[in-house]
Amino acid sequence: MADVHPIKAWDQYPWLSAGFSTRQGGATAVYGAPGEMNLGWTKEDDPAVVAENRACLVSLVTNDDLVGWQLVTMRQVHGNTVRVVVNDGSPLFTPEGKAVVEADGLTTNERGLMLGVQTADCVPVLLADTRLRAVAALHAGWRGTVARIAEHGVATMEREFGSRAEDLVAAIGPAIRRCCFAVGEEVRERFAAEFVYADDLFLKDAGQLYADLHMANQRQLIGVGLSPDAITTIAECSACSRAADGQRRYFSHRAERGITGRMMSVIGARTD
Repeated sequence: MADVHPIKAWDQYPWLSAGFSTRQGGATAVYGAPGEMNLGWTKEDDPAVVAENRACLVSLVTNDDLVGWQLVTMRQVHGNTVRVVVNDGSPLFTPEGKAVVEADGLTTNERGLMLGVQTADCVPVLLADTRLRAVAALHAGWRGTVARIAEHGVATMEREFGSRAEDLVAAIGPAIRRCCFAVGEEVRERFAAEFVYADDLFLKDAGQLYADLHMANQRQLIGVGLSPDAITTIAECSACSRAADGQRRYFSHRAERGITGRMMSVIGARTD
């Protein structure tokens, strides 16, 4: 059965559809177990299977309401560019459903557009303006986090739509956590050059550094004005979390040495 993390704190917003996928419950059978939900156009998986999985995800997060929704993703490049998505007739995806826009963040104030970010260890960040009903989906790997992608996402919504930080809610999805994210000294140096609180993001254990990207993105959102109470974090590690049957709950690029699928985190405002 397909498994998608809902965002319980957002149940109070009936106009908002959002969620974080796991790897359970799809049609993929190429990554070690049958019935997995790979949502990326990976070279190992059949594109028809991926398309089926994507339709399943949208159906789950919209309660089977597929009418009027367009899923828009991006070609992610580990930067901090956030693109505004406008349904003005220009192509938002190829005929096969593949991404057209190169960016690491998408935002829109239009109804019926489901914005998606793909991850397999990186941090997905979803934003919603509870006053204006604008939304954003951000991809925050360690490079994007250093480049302040979460801050850029909020700033883009403020500039383009007139959003205010006090009206924003955020959800940070499953990603590799500090328990499994071993890094080199050069990563800490990059963070230290950008953030005064960088030391809080790292732990050294038996001579090995570990980085906390969840905390890093939380701190960025708080730093630009979001209340800590407005931030929901799904505190599960994509590299080591297991489902009840003992299978991996998430795809992990690091744990599976690059041969793996992709989760997808999605958000959109309903047309009704």
